[in-house]
Amino acid sequence: MYDPCASILNGSVAFVLGTRREIVKLAPLTGLFADAARVIHTGQHYDARLDEVFFTDCGMRRPDVTLGVGGMSRAGQVAAAVANLDTLFAAARPAAVVVQGDTNSALAGALAANAYGIPLVHVEAGLRSHDRRMPEENNRTLIDHVSDLLCAPTRGNVENLVAERLDPQLVELTGNTVVEALRQSLPGPEARAKVLAEVGVQAGRYVLATIHRPENTDDPRVLGAIVAELEAIGAAGRPVLFPVHPRTRAALTRVTGGRLAEGLSACDPLGYREFLALVAECALVVSDSGGIQEETTVLGRPLVLVRRSTERPEALADFACLAEPGPAISLAAFTLLADVESVHARLSVLPSPFGDGRASFRIRDAMFRRVPGLGAR
Repeated sequence: MYDPCASILNGSVAFVLGTRREIVKLAPLTGLFADAARVIHTGQHYDARLDEVFFTDCGMRRPDVTLGVGGMSRAGQVAAAVANLDTLFAAARPAAVVVQGDTNSALAGALAANAYGIPLVHVEAGLRSHDRRMPEENNRTLIDHVSDLLCAPTRGNVENLVAERLDPQLVELTGNTVVEALRQSLPGPEARAKVLAEVGVQAGRYVLATIHRPENTDDPRVLGAIVAELEAIGAAGRPVLFPVHPRTRAALTRVTGGRLAEGLSACDPLGYREFLALVAECALVVSDSGGIQEETTVLGRPLVLVRRSTERPEALADFACLAEPGPAISLAAFTLLADVESVHARLSVLPSPFGDGRASFRIRDAMFRRVPGLGAR
């Protein structure tokens, strides 16, 4: 059925997104397109703490269209989003569709754009974990193979795309937009101190933990093992602050009954600016997040990455170590914490492997060169 909202998409640059990380990483790019940008929010993240506050913190325009696919299965989200996008694109044709990363929303945007022959731009192309058990690995690979412009953050990402025999003429080395997004959103020292006081931690003395990936939350034994390791770190004198994703909170209730040992403090999800303040001032991060692998390299903080594999090996060279659920988590954490001031001093002078903070400009310029009609704007 025709949707009157679709008419605003005609000739626009349509940004299809659905999660907080996409909001963060696409905010600088949407700003460069100003009135030509249109934001289509699938609603994959629909809790206000996971999307509304991020639009505000990142200075991104509010969605022009919201699809409401949250709460569905992976296949259900993709199918519902594609069906809704089909209606929109049938009514009005954007000049280009931009998707970011490897979410279900990004895959839906890519498939719908491809079906209509709309030029498709993939921001953060070429990331590979080579682990097909990871749903995101399948999403990002599929997106890359139907894209018309592949914006690769690192040379390793470029090499991945070339190895898969994608046309090198479609590939641009851009850096990652997270660098400029972080720099624009990071609070100053006084604001950071206020955030720390509100959550009750002291600069350099606490560990920040986030766990939300299905591989870590869906199996009670795995989640229980991770919580036990976080509690061990807290018991050793380093308080652990644990902002809990809604999916994790539900799983955590089943595992612990909502009870956590002293030294491990759970709180609700945080806005982007608050979260960056806590990363910038912590001793150590323990997380399974993709984006945090990048943010810690910009902020010079060590990371224990609770994963089987990673699509961002660049972070492992200096900033992060991989630890599967179990004793490896606390072993890695205690090793880093033994002389954490020296670790901070070493990391603070290293450049981030994810770029110089100009990625959005490079992506915009590549789009002007490659997408018919955009260069005249």
